[in-house]
Parts: sequence; C-alpha cells; structure tokens
Amino acid sequence: MSDALDATPYDALLLLSFGGPEGPDDVVPFLENVTRGRGIPKERLKEVGQHYFLFGGVSPINDQNRALLDALRKDFAEHGLDLPIYWGNRNWAPYLTDTLREMVADGRRRILVLATSAYASYSGCRQYRENLADSLAALEAEGLALPKVDKLRHYFNHPGFLDPMIDGVLASLADLPEDVRAGAHIAFTTHSIPTASADTSGPVETHGEGGAYVEEHLDVAELIADAVRERTGIDHPWRLVYQSRSGAPTVPWLEPDICDHLEALHGAGVPAVVMAPIGFVSDHMEVLYDLDTEATAKAGELGLPVRRSATVGDDPRFAAAIRELVLERAAAESGREVTPCALGALGASHDVCPVGCCPARAPRPAAAGADSPYA
Repeated sequence: MSDALDATPYDALLLLSFGGPEGPDDVVPFLENVTRGRGIPKERLKEVGQHYFLFGGVSPINDQNRALLDALRKDFAEHGLDLPIYWGNRNWAPYLTDTLREMVADGRRRILVLATSAYASYSGCRQYRENLADSLAALEAEGLALPKVDKLRHYFNHPGFLDPMIDGVLASLADLPEDVRAGAHIAFTTHSIPTASADTSGPVETHGEGGAYVEEHLDVAELIADAVRERTGIDHPWRLVYQSRSGAPTVPWLEPDICDHLEALHGAGVPAVVMAPIGFVSDHMEVLYDLDTEATAKAGELGLPVRRSATVGDDPRFAAAIRELVLERAAAESGREVTPCALGALGASHDVCPVGCCPARAPRPAAAGADSPYA
C-alpha cells in the first residue's frame, strides 16, 4: 500500500494490560482490585499473594509492558509511523481511567487499543472491553469529550506472534540432553478458565465445546508443532494443557493441569518435555510461578527433564506485527482494501466483537464492540 504508514483515522495507540504489584506493600491492594465485588477476606488475599511475595512482591508484568512499549515506539519510529503510544492497566498503576483522561487532555479523539491477550475469551477480551466502558463512563461523568475507541483484533495466528514462539520451542528442544531430545513431548500451556466460559468464547457461531478459546489455542499449537517438524525432521507429540487454575474446586475448569500432565507423561515413559506457554504474551507471574517454579519442581520430583520455552515478550517481530495490525485496521476503517495477515485454519479474527461474543457473567456495558454504548 502506498499509504501503508498512514494510521488515519487513529491518532493514538493504547497498550491495555492487566497490571501487577511493584512491591510487597502493593500485593494485597492489587489483589483487592482484581477481586473487587467478590467479598474475599483480606487474610485469604494474603495467602493468595504468597506467589508474589516469593518474588519480592513484584510482578514482572509492568516491566515487561515497559519493554514492549519501548519496542513498539522503536519500531514505529524506524518505519515512519507517527502514532503516539500510551499505556494503561486494569488493576494497577498506570490505571486505565487515568491514561484515558490523559489522552483526552492531549487531544486524542480516535484511539486504537492493543490488549495483552491474544485469544478470545471473557477474561481475555470482553472484560477488557468492560473496563474500557467503565473508564469512558467515568470520563463522561466528569464532563469530558469522549474519544472513539476501537480494539485490535485477536493476533494469536499472526506470524509475528507465532515465529518467536517457534524459535523458543526449537531453542528449548536443543537445550535438552541429546539422549532424550528426539523423544521429547511438547506441552503447550495456557491459562485454564471455567469450561462454561470457554464454551461461550468467541462469536456465537463458535460456541460449543471449548469455544473459540480452545479452538484458537489448538490452531496455534498445531502451527508451532508443524514448524518444529519441518525444521528438525522430528514429529514431537504434543498436547494442549492448562495452568493457573483458581476459584472453587466444584466449578469445572479446563483440564488437564500441567502438573498432572507431566505425571502422566512420566508414567508413560516419555523421556523429556518442553513446556511452551503459548497462552501468554510475556513471562508474567503465572509463567514464573506455575511453570518455572511449580511445574519445574514437579518434573524434578519425577526425574523428568523439562525446559520452558520463551514467550513473545518484546521480540521485534511482535512489535512489527502490532504495527502491521494497526495499519491493517486503519486501512479497513478508512475504506481501503486490505488483506489481513493470518496463518492456520481459522483465518483472521473479526475486527469488531459481535453481539453475544464472549458473554459476560452478568450483563455489563462493553466498549469497542457491536454492542458498545459508545459509538
């Protein structure tokens, strides 16, 4: 496209993430933000926060977002894309509402949002959209002129997201002892969610067993496994497994858990495992604790060699992918012809979340979708 670096009609990009504590005193207040409205006692939150206290009360996610911001700004500048980038979090500073208020003060009128979640699900998409609606409502109550806000499509199958993960799996396989390398299995991991939430993830037509959430992860796992086979000549068996389950034990969640899967593989005589956290953009707390700490300890108990492959993080290819997605969406919004970039069987995701997509637990307004109260 001759105007490929024209982001019109957008005048800003907002990196929207989960947020995390940056010191011991932040942990309980952060968890209170995350669990607001659920009536969880403070003593229970202190117990839950032990994962953070093991790492000095600091979640790595904020520093990882800062690194991603630097990578995005560097890529945009090098390619002549003049689009300012802001950052806001759902649950910790910089808070989303404060960032949107700053953007309005800076005169931003058309904002494109990048969420640090690549897949369709309530917690990975619609909840971000609900938070956007809450923040817009707060600004409206202050009498501020509201910007129009859109959200980038799901990018799970963009090559700029896939290629760093493929390289990560290859590096982890190469790091295994040579005598177990060829027989290694790959455990593709993602965050477990309630099966009811998974079954209703994505547009209505994808609802069913596992919904779009499971379907998209399976597509990514197959793409990575195929690429590994093409580059190594070895067909490593693989399975999609889950981690980081929380909530009442009586509520069904996606299974098997990574630790249970490691036990099963060891019992079946599998000589080694690569754990590939495809459900996570960066090495935040679920990766550091549930895989690097808990699952790795379980593997040590079993005497099972394991390696954990890298997440995408601030890889320059991912930053380039975001630039491409911004330009793709800008072209579509401007009525210019564009061919979305996506690999695998599912094709490019929708630009605008349709009505009924990843429905809420209880009806709440959500911005940046077909059912948005903020057109």
